[in-house]
Amino acid sequence: MQAILSFDWAVFQFIEKHLWCPALDIIMTFFTHLGDEGIIWIVVAVVLLFFKKYRKFGIMMVIALVLSLIINDGILKPLFARPRPFMLEAWAGKFNYPNLIKRPTDYSFPSGHTSSSFAAAVVLLFTRKKRFSIPALILAFLIAFSRVYLHVHYATDIFAGILVGTLFALSAVFIVNKLESVIKDKSNKKKPEAMNTNN
Repeated sequence: MQAILSFDWAVFQFIEKHLWCPALDIIMTFFTHLGDEGIIWIVVAVVLLFFKKYRKFGIMMVIALVLSLIINDGILKPLFARPRPFMLEAWAGKFNYPNLIKRPTDYSFPSGHTSSSFAAAVVLLFTRKKRFSIPALILAFLIAFSRVYLHVHYATDIFAGILVGTLFALSAVFIVNKLESVIKDKSNKKKPEAMNTNN
């Protein structure tokens, strides 16, 4: 545990020393708010639902986001109960919080912003359309990084969020493809029966 905290502390120190600046303060605050409540990803999912060609991927995104909400935020965070970096007793008095956004009050691990962002972005990889998937992954990475930049998450929260978010995406893809396969099988079975009835 100490090794993990040392790593997280080193990341914060690197960001403070080499990256903190007024321009990035504005940019990172903007990106972190894009990920608030997963709104940007919900909007993308809803838009996809309106197009028949991409409706399946919209459904996948919705499922992935629901899994992130239920499992990441509802189960994993309370289970690990990791305090936010600015609430960690071991760092009291020496942790430098930038106060660029309101301090979150829930637990820290894994990052919910990161989990939902990668749950949605990884689904878009399955569209095989680079014009969708690449910008989505870049946005997901920027949202994830903004959480560490703003010091509301440890770097290890972000890594865990990427991992579980990806797993939620893969689970959603599996669920939808499996349901699609079952529906097609049932439809194909009904067709011969209908043909026999007509004969």
